Amino acid sequence: MPTTRLALFFHPPLRAVEAKSRFRQDDGVETSLYPPVKRFLEKLGFTAKGEICGCDVVALRDGAPPLVVITELKLSFTLELVLQAVDRVAACDEIWLAVRSSTRGRANDTRVRKLCRLLGFGLLGVTKRGRVDILVEPQPWRPRRDPRRRSELVEEHRRRIGDPVRGGGNRAPIMTAYRQQALACAAALTDGPRKVREVKDAVPDAPKILLRNVYGWFVRIERGVYALADAGKAALLRWPQTG
Repeated sequence: MPTTRLALFFHPPLRAVEAKSRFRQDDGVETSLYPPVKRFLEKLGFTAKGEICGCDVVALRDGAPPLVVITELKLSFTLELVLQAVDRVAACDEIWLAVRSSTRGRANDTRVRKLCRLLGFGLLGVTKRGRVDILVEPQPWRPRRDPRRRSELVEEHRRRIGDPVRGGGNRAPIMTAYRQQALACAAALTDGPRKVREVKDAVPDAPKILLRNVYGWFVRIERGVYALADAGKAALLRWPQTG
C-alpha cells in the first residue's frame, strides 16, 4: 500500500468524532452507521459516497493519484465483514471496518484488534449517539515472535513418535511425546517392579518420568524401584503398546 496512508491524517481532536445521527429510527440496520462514518471521513478531508461498485462507503482524497479509502459497515464484527474487506483490498489504498460500539461486542476482543492489525485494516466503533472512535489504525503490523513457544512446537513435533492424534479434536487426551514415554515406562513394568536404571535402558527420561509420576501410573516400592499402579494398567489397556 502507498506510504500516504489515511492514518497519517489523524489529529488528536479527531480521535473521537461526535455526530448525532438524523436516522435514529434505523439503529438496527447497517445504514444507520453511514451518516456518522461519512462525517468522520469528511472531517479528515475526504469526499465520501455510499454504495459505490458494491462497497458500502468509498472516500476519495484529492491527489495524483487520489487516495482511495473503502469502509465496510456491519452492526457487529463478523467473518463476512472481514471477507468483504479482503475482497476489496486490491482496489484501494486503505480499508476500514466500521461496527456498532458495544460493551459485549467482538470489536472489544483483543484478538479481533490483532487480526485487523495483521491484515492492515482500520477498525471504527460507532456509538448509537453517532460518535466514531478509532479502535485500530490502519498501519502495517508484524506479530512479535515468541522464541520459547516456537521451540516448544519444534521440540514436541520432533519427540512425538509417529502421528498418533488426529488434528481437530479437543475432547480426548492428547498423545504428547511425554505421554508416549510414560506409556513406554508403564509397558516396561508390566512384568513386575523394576529398578529405574533398567527402565532407563528403554526410556532415557525414565528417572524423571517415574519420579514426577504426573499421571499417577507408578508406585514407588523402595528407593530406585517402581511398580505399575492400577491407573497405569488402565492406561495400557486404553493405549496398548506394541514392539
